[in-house]
This record gives sequence, structure tokens and C-alpha cells, in this order.
Amino acid sequence: MRLNTIKPAAGAKRKHLRVGRGASAGQGKTCGRGVKGQRARKGGYHKVGFEGGQMPLQRRLPKIGFRSHMKASRAELTLDDLMRVKGTDVSLAGLIIANLVPESTKVVKIILSGKVTKAYVIKDKVITATKGAKSAVESAGGRFEG
Repeated sequence: MRLNTIKPAAGAKRKHLRVGRGASAGQGKTCGRGVKGQRARKGGYHKVGFEGGQMPLQRRLPKIGFRSHMKASRAELTLDDLMRVKGTDVSLAGLIIANLVPESTKVVKIILSGKVTKAYVIKDKVITATKGAKSAVESAGGRFEG
């Protein structure tokens, strides 16, 4: 095989169709543009979604809801969930390993829901707590070091 003998596969290249060259050429008169109207004219253009002046579909439909991009990186942790942590040292990596928060979590907030009986040491700065949850952890003998 030589580089000067390489050719495209049979049928891969089609001859360019010349339009507007008479009826016998197959694409005479209207040249495949149909009859009359904006799209038949030279420079006939309209925006994507344009419906001839009718209110477009994307404007007729109601706009509802909001999805926060921050939600994926934030997580809440109840005091009952905190009790499922093995050991007394609490870190973000440990919470992810224990499947208490998703892997994409960057910030965790402990909320007051349930009871704490162990003295937990929360070591990460990214783990915060509500006022009630913080007092519950501290009253059980725990502390926040982050």
C-alpha cells in the first residue's frame, strides 16, 4: 500500500448538486426551496424558536422552580446521625467513609435533632453546628476544635 494510491471508499464522496440550472437538471426553478415565503427568499432568516410572530413555545410555558448548585456541596447532620460515628473524633473524611454525608460534600452543619451521649471532638473547620446542637455537644462533654 502506498500513500499516493489511497482513495475514499466507493460512495463516500458525492458530487455537489448544482441547483437552478433548468428543469432537466432535477433542481430547477425553485431549487428545492419550495414556493414563496421567507425561506424561499435570498437571505430568508429567522431566529431559532421563531414561530412567525406567534408567542414561542419557550415563552408560553411556565417557568417554575430553582435548583441550587451549592446543594451538592452542603450537607446536614442530625445529632442522631452523629451518634452513628464510631469513635469520638469527627472529621469530614470520617463522615464520608461512614456514609453519613455524600462524597461531594464540602461543608457540613450539625442540627439539633436527637440526643448526644458521647463526648465528640469535632476537628474540621468545615463542620459547623447550630446554636442548640453546639450546646448539646458541649453539654455531653464534647468540643469544637476547628
